[in-house]
Amino acid sequence: MNRIQLALNVSNLDEAVDFYSKFFRAEPAKIRPGYANFALDDPPLKLVLMEKVGEPGTINHLGVEVFSSDDVVEATKYLTEMGLATDVEDQTTCCFALQDKVWVDGPDGSRWEVYTVLADANNAETINDGGECCASNATNPLAASSCC
Repeated sequence: MNRIQLALNVSNLDEAVDFYSKFFRAEPAKIRPGYANFALDDPPLKLVLMEKVGEPGTINHLGVEVFSSDDVVEATKYLTEMGLATDVEDQTTCCFALQDKVWVDGPDGSRWEVYTVLADANNAETINDGGECCASNATNPLAASSCC
């Protein structure tokens, strides 16, 4: 199932997990230091929570989770044909997962990714130089968000 991804910056991960668990009547699919995600079927949503990244309560980035790497390749081809600049990342490890993805910049600088998760990654040091999720670069949030 394809699903929309919404990545939110939160000030307190425990409070956010508690709220969204109640709101969606579901438990997180993954919790790591400073990071959690919910993989919901109803509504079809991948909700990603990133603690102390950017302004709390703001969108970090948006995306569409797809079934396979072939779907990412198809999306890349389509987006390129539509004249959108793409940034492809194959076999990238970030936010505690190995992924294939393609990024585009939407209007007003919104970052969108089409991605598939290839495998779980439990080791924080494989995520980013500082051992935190890649979007934790507060000095350059746009560059940092390009890998989650």
